[in-house]
Amino acid sequence: MPALPAKHYAAKLQGQLRSLLGHEQIITQTYGRHLLIKRLDDEEPTVVARLTELGRNRYGAAFRTHSGRWETLPGNGTLDEMAEVVVTLLHPYLQPDNY
Repeated sequence: MPALPAKHYAAKLQGQLRSLLGHEQIITQTYGRHLLIKRLDDEEPTVVARLTELGRNRYGAAFRTHSGRWETLPGNGTLDEMAEVVVTLLHPYLQPDNY
């Protein structure tokens, strides 16, 4: 995934997640072919999940466990579809500490 489109998709994903969650305490960042999803906490951002590009506009999702390992979430789909999956399955983990 070239850098410029990846940054575009990260910004689009960030906007979708903030809209679905109803708060601004989420940021996204590119990391290779991944889009990292981070929760903003008092100290520093915490990586909660990631979307990985599987093909043209197809993504898979994974959740970062407390041990730092990645656990695959079910399904794959477009950026829009996977944003909804991540919010549905990980809603409590995407809430800021002071929420």
